[in-house]
Amino acid sequence: MSVDFEFIEGLEENEFRDHVATVDKHGKRIWIYPKKPQGSFYQYRKYVSYFLLAVLFALPFIKYNGRPFVQFNIPQGEFTIFGIFFSPQDFYLFVIAMLIGLLFIVLFTVIYGRLFCGWVCPQTIFMEMVFRRIEYWIEGDANAQRKLNASPWTTDKIIKKVSKQAIFILIALIISHLFLSYIIGVDEVFKIITDPISEHWKGFIAMVIFSFLFYGVFAFMREQVCTTICPYGRLQGVMLDENSLAVSYDFVRGEPRGKLTRKKIQDAEASGVTLNQGDCIDCKLCVQVCPTGIDIRNGTQLECVNCTACIDACDEVMMKIDKPTQLIRIDSYNGIVHKKQSLFNTRVIAYSVVLAILIGLESFLMLSRSDVDTLILRTPGMTYQDNKDGYISNLYNYKLNNKTDDEYPVTFKVTNIDGALIEVVGEGAKTLKKQTSEGVLFIKIPKDKLKGQKTDLEISVLHDGQIVDETSSTFFGPIK
Repeated sequence: MSVDFEFIEGLEENEFRDHVATVDKHGKRIWIYPKKPQGSFYQYRKYVSYFLLAVLFALPFIKYNGRPFVQFNIPQGEFTIFGIFFSPQDFYLFVIAMLIGLLFIVLFTVIYGRLFCGWVCPQTIFMEMVFRRIEYWIEGDANAQRKLNASPWTTDKIIKKVSKQAIFILIALIISHLFLSYIIGVDEVFKIITDPISEHWKGFIAMVIFSFLFYGVFAFMREQVCTTICPYGRLQGVMLDENSLAVSYDFVRGEPRGKLTRKKIQDAEASGVTLNQGDCIDCKLCVQVCPTGIDIRNGTQLECVNCTACIDACDEVMMKIDKPTQLIRIDSYNGIVHKKQSLFNTRVIAYSVVLAILIGLESFLMLSRSDVDTLILRTPGMTYQDNKDGYISNLYNYKLNNKTDDEYPVTFKVTNIDGALIEVVGEGAKTLKKQTSEGVLFIKIPKDKLKGQKTDLEISVLHDGQIVDETSSTFFGPIK
C-alpha cells in the first residue's frame, strides 16, 4: 500500500491542532471518562507502577549511618542522596546532577518519545494506577460513570460519591505526609503527627496545604496537569523528530478507514474481491481508553503521554477481525513510512557526548569531594612577626565546614616546608555536626626555610593521623 500523503497533509491542517481535547470551543472543560484499559502493556505498566510506588514509599524510611538515605531539605539547602550529605557549599554538585537528569530526559525523549510520562512520572502513576482504579472499583467503567453523574442524587449515588472522595482525601493525606518526609525527614513528620500542633504549627500548615494540593490535582485537575500545566508536553514538539519512537498510528496500513468485520473479510476473500480500505475499522476504542481524550490516529500530539492504552485496545480489535496486531505501536514516522529506524543520528550523538561529559565531571567532583572543607586565610591587617627563636609567624583565621553528622578534633600540618609549626589559639580545632567552626591559629616557619617575601603553603587537615582535607594559603616574611 502506498503512502497517502494527502491524508498526512490533511491531518496537519485539521482543527484538532488548534485546541486541546479536554476543552470545547467555548473554553469549557470536557470531563474525560476513559474506558478501563486492559492488555499486555497495561499489565506491564501495573508491574512498573507497583515497583516505583514501593520504592517511593520505602525510601524515606531507609537510613544509612543514622542519616536518611534520600532527603531534599530545600528550606535549609541540604540534600542527602544515597546516604551522602550535601551542604549548601555543595550546591554546584546538585546543579550538575539536575543538568544530567534534565539532559537524560531530553535524550530519552529524542529516542523514545514521551514514554517517561506514561510509565514513570508520579503524576501518571498516582492518577492512573491509584486514583483511577479506585474510581473504577467504586463507580464502574466509563459508561457507568457517565450514567452515575447524569443521574439524580439517590442514596446509592451519595454513598458512591462520598466514599470515593473520602478515599481520595485519605490518599492525598498519605501522599502529603510522604512528600514532606522527603523534605524534613520521617522523624520530623512523626513529631508533627504526634506532638501538639502548637509545637510544629508551620509543619502542620505545610501538611494541610500539600494535602489539599494533591487532592485537587488527582480529584479535579487530573489530565489538565499533563496537558496545560506541565511544560514537558510542549517541549516534546522541539525534541522529537522523524526518527523518534513514540506511540504511533500506522496510517500507511490503517487508511482509508471503514467498518470491517470478520465476515466481511471472509466474504471478500471467498469472492476474490480486494477491499479498498485499510485495517482501521474506526471503532474509536483507541480514543475511548485515552486518559487525555485524544485520537492517536491524528498523529503525535502534546496531550499524548505514551501510556500505550490505545495499543492494547487496538490489538484486541485486530485479533477479533483476524488482522495483524500493532496497527498502533511504538514506532517512528520513518519506521512507519520507510520501514527503517535510525535512532543514532547527529543530534542523539551530540546529546550523548554532552551527557557523558557531565557524568564524567560529576563523577570526578564526587570522588574528589571531602567530608570537610577547609579555608585558611591570613588575618587582614596583620603583618608577620619576627620571633627571637628564629621563626617568622603569621596569624590566620580558619573555617572548617563539616558535611557529616560526626564531630571530632582535627590538627593542621604544613606539608611542603620542613620545620613549620602550627599553633591553634584556644582549646584546639574541632568540627561541628553539619556546621562551620571557626578559629585562629599561628603558622611559624624557620627563617632559612622561607623562599622570599611570599611563600606558598600546602596544609593538611588530619584526624587521628588521617588526612580529611587539604588546602593552601600564603605566608609572608621579610624581604631577603
